[in-house]
Amino acid sequence: MNATPRQSDKAAARAANSQLVRDFGLLIKSATRLEQRIDSALRRECGISHTMLEVLIRLCRQPGEEVSQRQLADDLTLTSSGTTRLIDRMEEAGLVRRLPSPEDRRVALVEPTDEGRAVFLRAAPVHARVVEECFVKPVAPDDYARLTSALSEIHQALGEDAG
Repeated sequence: MNATPRQSDKAAARAANSQLVRDFGLLIKSATRLEQRIDSALRRECGISHTMLEVLIRLCRQPGEEVSQRQLADDLTLTSSGTTRLIDRMEEAGLVRRLPSPEDRRVALVEPTDEGRAVFLRAAPVHARVVEECFVKPVAPDDYARLTSALSEIHQALGEDAG
């Protein structure tokens, strides 16, 4: 390796150290660490992953709503095969069940079981506690309101497929 940086090395270093790259990296690192904290607490206290909780949140949001595996994949930004494996594990754990769609035999609907709803009700306060401790408390109330407003604006700017 050449000890003297070339012009392209210097340009690459400037790009890698740009404020936009740093700011976005901070967002991703913070979100990843928060996700890890939530996942760890849920596994320890409830025996489920954060992704499983996200499925249960989606399924419990509107009782009686028919939710397909495809919708879950889209909502959770998972691949179709990743969603299938996740739902397989959740079904084995007794948290959800698959039902055939009355309109289309090729579509599998997913619904929470009684056990799934019970686990969700135990997990929701754990999730809320970690979010409060790690996402809400570190930020001044006025800043928190601006942060969530800005995140909403970013989400809207990215459009419907933003998740």
